[in-house]
Amino acid sequence: MSNVGNEQTAELSWEELTAAIKWDARGLVPAIVQDAASKDVLMMAYMNQESLKLTLESGETWFWSRSRSELWHKGATSGHTQKVRALKYDCDGDTLLVQVNQNGPACHTGRYSCFYNNVPVKDQATSDEAAVANDRFSMLSKLESVIAQREAERPEGAYTTYLFEKGIDKILKKVGEETAEVIIAAKNRDNDELRYESSDLIFHLMVLLREAKLPLDDVMRELDRRHKK
Repeated sequence: MSNVGNEQTAELSWEELTAAIKWDARGLVPAIVQDAASKDVLMMAYMNQESLKLTLESGETWFWSRSRSELWHKGATSGHTQKVRALKYDCDGDTLLVQVNQNGPACHTGRYSCFYNNVPVKDQATSDEAAVANDRFSMLSKLESVIAQREAERPEGAYTTYLFEKGIDKILKKVGEETAEVIIAAKNRDNDELRYESSDLIFHLMVLLREAKLPLDDVMRELDRRHKK
């Protein structure tokens, strides 16, 4: 088998893996696709044993189309392929979770995620405000998600679109410029300026992480590793 997957599936033979999954009467299982970096849910499709095998062997997602009754390689026509970072199944074995590096939009509408229709929930605003108050780093998670969406959808006129279209050299230049601005603000002992420039630096650094497909979680784990040394 391919090395795609988590530790548990990597230890299973193909026969053991397919036996552990509860295929429905049509031989299908739902597969939830998640952005490995931002953790946004991108789409849901179905896999059969053949598409699962192709996914594991190729390292890119393959699904079974119920409407067309055929295999389909995600992004084969659009170029919006999904590089698999991890593949897991749930405790009941009846749902797959596929974590991917998404190339472009995941949705056929051109949206970053298929789940863009928001349904208002009672006290949602209050809950969101409470979450921000209780987790001072929640804004970083929101920012990571917005940057991922901008990269995929490339809305016209958005500054983040401009950065991604200009490419790595422009992004690195902005990171360097904002770093210098932070240094100047700190040297000037101007905390208002330092707050503003630090925000710019964090934003551009997170754009750089997205361009490199490096999840913020990986940076957090590295900080945790150093803390425990």
